[in-house]
Amino acid sequence: MPDPESSPEPRPEPLPGAAEPRPDARSQLKLLFKGVSRVVLGQPKVIEQTLITLLCGGHALLEGVPGTAKTLTVRTIAALLNCRSKRIQFTPDLMPADIIGTNTYNLQTKAFELRQGPIFTDFVIADEINRTPAKTQSALLEAMSEQRATIDGVSHELSPVFTVFATQNPVEFEGTYPLPEAQQDRFLMKIKIDYPPLDAERALLQAVDRGDPPEALLDGRVEPVLGVEDLLAMRSALAGVRVEAGVLDYMLKITRATRGHALLQMGAGPRGSMNLLKAAKARALLAGRDFVSPDDVVAVVEPVLGHRLVLTAEAEVSGEHAAGVLRHVLDGIDVPR
Repeated sequence: MPDPESSPEPRPEPLPGAAEPRPDARSQLKLLFKGVSRVVLGQPKVIEQTLITLLCGGHALLEGVPGTAKTLTVRTIAALLNCRSKRIQFTPDLMPADIIGTNTYNLQTKAFELRQGPIFTDFVIADEINRTPAKTQSALLEAMSEQRATIDGVSHELSPVFTVFATQNPVEFEGTYPLPEAQQDRFLMKIKIDYPPLDAERALLQAVDRGDPPEALLDGRVEPVLGVEDLLAMRSALAGVRVEAGVLDYMLKITRATRGHALLQMGAGPRGSMNLLKAAKARALLAGRDFVSPDDVVAVVEPVLGHRLVLTAEAEVSGEHAAGVLRHVLDGIDVPR
């Protein structure tokens, strides 16, 4: 059910001085990265990949054991961007109507009224999405692919920055349902979150000991640095990032090498190729460059393509993983100069 502490509707008021000239995308992204890093300690790669997802206008699947700041990361970015956010706790008894909403009959007006579900917001935190059956998981599909929801045959538009951040525990945990391949393919990235390094965890404990845990920073003390219009402008800036022919061919060789691979039952499809291109451009923009380098491609290959690969039964029995297959693929392709 929706989190009672989620951001209220309507959208937060714009910041004072919003009419002033905006900084360029590079400066904006530095502001975001610095702001999130103050709250989410020791996870620079996770923050980078989350921002890449936002820049591409995609959706992210965050996987990690409980307590590794998956929800905190999204809530922090929403606060910094002055965006609305809502949380859905996925449980085995959650119904599709609990997600998209329903029409209810008003006895006073003697008419049906739309009761919007929690997806009518900017950022949706779909917490532990793999704890609910596939029927309810699939209720997000139309919203994720078309940015609209159909309720009783009527289509309703969603926010222009509508983004789903679905969190899940590793699939071997008790009480989880693996996401169907078709739904996994809707996510731009699968972001794996590990335990923080020693120094970051020590800093976390010191903050808690001072009575100043990271979660407390969200209670009115994280000031927005940008807004929805800035996020849309940053997405538009991706068009100015160049991709040389050699780098484009490099991406194609990677995705096509996964098709028909001896260890894979299914490789990455054209959607994987397109998302690899967008993610590489977003990483270049995040690094302050107007061109994509082969390093950008390599950095996003696993989070963009890994969850789209289906291993053969023999490969799974022998202990193979999608990450290992992708490393093997990259080793067999010459890096363009």
